[in-house]
Amino acid sequence: MSLLTATFTYAAGLLTYTWFGAGSFGWLITLWVVLAFLVLLNLDALRIRFVSRPFLRTYRRMLPSMSQTEKDALEAGTVWWDGELFTGGPNWEKLMAAAAPRLSAEEQAFLDGPCEELCRMVDDWDITHRRADLPPHIWDYLKSKGFFAMIIPKKYGGLEFSAYAHSCVLVKLSSRSGVVASTVAVPNSLGPGELLLHYGTDEQRNHYLPRLARGEEVPCFALTGPRAGSDAGSIPDTGVVCKGMYEGREIVGIRLNFDKRYITLAPVATVIGLAFKLLDPDKLLGDRTDYGITCALIPRNTAGVSIGRRHFPLNNPFQNGPLHGKDVFVPLDVLIGGMKMAGQGWRMLVEQLSVGRCISLPSSATGAAKAAVFASGAYARIRRQFNTSVGNFEGVAELLARMTGHTYIMDAARSVTAGAIDGGEKPSVPAAMLKYHATEMARSVGNDAMDVHGGKGICLGPKNYLGRGYQMVPVAITVEGANVLTRSLIIFGQGAIRCHPFVLKEMEAARDKDKRRGVKEFDKALFGHIGFTISNAVRSLVMALTLARFSRVPESSTQRYFQHINRFSASFAFATDVAMLSLGGYLKKKESLSARLGDVLSSMYLASMVLKHYHNQGQPEEDLPLVEWACRSLLYRAQEQLHTFLRNFPIRFLAAFMRFFIFPRGQTYHAPSDPLGQRVVDAILHPTALRDRATHGIYRTVEPGNPLGLLHEALVLADTAEPLEKRIRVDGVKTGRITALDLPGQIQQALAAGILSETEAAVLRDYDRRVMDLIHVDDFDTSDLAAGAAREDVRLARVGNA
Repeated sequence: MSLLTATFTYAAGLLTYTWFGAGSFGWLITLWVVLAFLVLLNLDALRIRFVSRPFLRTYRRMLPSMSQTEKDALEAGTVWWDGELFTGGPNWEKLMAAAAPRLSAEEQAFLDGPCEELCRMVDDWDITHRRADLPPHIWDYLKSKGFFAMIIPKKYGGLEFSAYAHSCVLVKLSSRSGVVASTVAVPNSLGPGELLLHYGTDEQRNHYLPRLARGEEVPCFALTGPRAGSDAGSIPDTGVVCKGMYEGREIVGIRLNFDKRYITLAPVATVIGLAFKLLDPDKLLGDRTDYGITCALIPRNTAGVSIGRRHFPLNNPFQNGPLHGKDVFVPLDVLIGGMKMAGQGWRMLVEQLSVGRCISLPSSATGAAKAAVFASGAYARIRRQFNTSVGNFEGVAELLARMTGHTYIMDAARSVTAGAIDGGEKPSVPAAMLKYHATEMARSVGNDAMDVHGGKGICLGPKNYLGRGYQMVPVAITVEGANVLTRSLIIFGQGAIRCHPFVLKEMEAARDKDKRRGVKEFDKALFGHIGFTISNAVRSLVMALTLARFSRVPESSTQRYFQHINRFSASFAFATDVAMLSLGGYLKKKESLSARLGDVLSSMYLASMVLKHYHNQGQPEEDLPLVEWACRSLLYRAQEQLHTFLRNFPIRFLAAFMRFFIFPRGQTYHAPSDPLGQRVVDAILHPTALRDRATHGIYRTVEPGNPLGLLHEALVLADTAEPLEKRIRVDGVKTGRITALDLPGQIQQALAAGILSETEAAVLRDYDRRVMDLIHVDDFDTSDLAAGAAREDVRLARVGNA
């Protein structure tokens, strides 16, 4: 309610209570004093003079300083479902009414055709071990089929795919090869193509975009340097406006000096996107001397540009390396967007990053996780120990349940958020959440997959389908902003200001140079904020006491999870307000507190994505255990992070005050149960519809070079083979009629004893052959493992010794 409406409502209640109630005289006086105070608050002049203006002076002292780069980051992108979660009462109709992401016929044909064919062409061991690069025919295929042109409009020769299609392509490619997926992701994410589309001049677009679409130009974007990693806003690289000679004539241009590293595609790039600080000490362009971060597009063959040797990111040799520039003189028209965009580089980057971060790494991480779940479920079924499939052991089942649940969360988040992007959103805070949590969940899935596979997972070679992906995980966690930074500073730090209904308004009012207008706007925002906080405190208390059973949500088999999100949304919004009000700018320094509030926000967002994804898929009943595992896991984390936040809140009496409204009944929410996890695992260990949906979109074609397809083929055959193996054990081994210790010997004796028919014996032999081929690991001669020149030295030494 507004303050005026609340005052009238309170007055009506108090009059009724005074007339009919039985309260003491002292109690009634207290209530009437409160009413008098409320009436005075409704008088604008008195409220502003005695409340808002003094509080504004205090607020300005509490307000944290904000650099221009932070301001640009806050203003980047749009507020979407993340904003609803800050309200304490999310509008579920808004989310559920959003269109489900769909592939067009053209996009589906690309996935089924060129994308499938590319996966078939890939030999990941050849790429990662022998060549340390993609072979020439794959480079040619990527360029000729438009893999570098997914985001480029058709009028420039590109594919003009939706964000969802872009994501699906990366899911499939990353299930086959991390190197191929990384190579395709970069030109379609933050880079020259994206920046030209949104900010380039017509001349720049017409020149570069068709060449990029045809693969005639290979782009890279150089932002990070040795002295500025995650703090990209403080890059020391400069471009000084000056006069110089260019193509035989003197012009006003820019002299660049830069030192960059970790630049993907740099070793093979033909055109370089560059971020630097533009300076004009002689004021050749106007009155300014420092324009700030600016973006330019520079041909590789420009004098003074040197591309260093390659980096080698954890045995995954996608093209990545340093770039250097010494006194590189270029004309002004290299600036992306021309002079009108000079100094706008950081804003350009963070605006486009809000889209790219939702797609590239989350999609690649999801594809790798899906492949790991698909392979691990099959491997755990066909791999036997102690006369049973290893998937039947509860310890392994716990890992498989966690792997599948995390993968479902990742898939839901990347697909629903991609759909929002296609609907016009540029969700900057969800981009940070997806980048952090998708890559962290991929790390968890990778670790669990290694534990399920044991020795099979750790021996590299052509037969190993996990090792390179496992090595790639820390790369994904590091790039596009280190995860520790993303969690500690960005998710809540940006979300609290950007998504909160009142905080940004209060900050803008406090910084308004028109003092009279500023205090009026601050007064309006302040009292809206007070009512908002009180409302959420009451909502939090009531829903915690009732376990949110009376909260209005969409009716479905999952409605209890909608209600639990409502409950945590109110508690989160209340805790956020108390923390910001009491700690002010100090909260920015308390990174652990901010990180925990960010975890609560992320858990609610991801759970919302799971529910929407389930709805988009038609709510298949057999998927319900997986949905329940995912939601329960996420909401349990929200509860525990709120609890830990309160335990570590520095103002202890306020922590106790918040705890009363948030946990009046204690911590009532529980993690997923073992029986629930087992229901998920049972579906993953068999060729079920749930297994197919949970791993949809990966490269699973059955062919000699694809271990995922061969594993699934063996999984399907297991339904026929396992009853035959059981018959051998029960009718042969236990009765003493079969004495052989290995399965081939047992099959032969069972055939002789009449336990198996010729057909059944042939089926079991074929199954055993397939399983053993999948279980086997590679071995090598020493010369095969030596790298590059050393390999030839080893060979020559052996020839000499012979």
